[in-house]
Amino acid sequence: MKIDVRSATEVDVPALLALYRELNPDDAPLPQASADAVWADISRQLGRTILVADAGGTVVGTADCIVVPNFTRGGRAILFVENVVVTGSVQRSGVGRRLMEAAVRLGESVGCYKVQLLAADDEYVHTFYTACGFKALAQGFRRYIP
Repeated sequence: MKIDVRSATEVDVPALLALYRELNPDDAPLPQASADAVWADISRQLGRTILVADAGGTVVGTADCIVVPNFTRGGRAILFVENVVVTGSVQRSGVGRRLMEAAVRLGESVGCYKVQLLAADDEYVHTFYTACGFKALAQGFRRYIP
């Protein structure tokens, strides 16, 4: 399967929403007007890139990347990755690895000193990120806002 990783465009929004439903199946579907508003915000945000893995015109994976300016490390930025999703039918075929390689290249291209992400508490997910060259270093914390 030939996979091209590229930046998402507005026409990819329906495919992104379908992937995010796979990630969070209990979430209510996002109304079209809300999706349009979110895309408008994302597309204007400096340093924000949603990567998509495209297999012959079908979006089969995504990784949301944001470059955050930083005062440490000589002013070099940090690239944060969130919402990494590969559709179930192509998982374990290299799509996720291609997305993560593209995220690292994106960080390198803008001078980031690291790529950072939080991963689900799942052994397969941890094995995947380790295989992609990431190292588990610390305990992450989150607090959901109702």
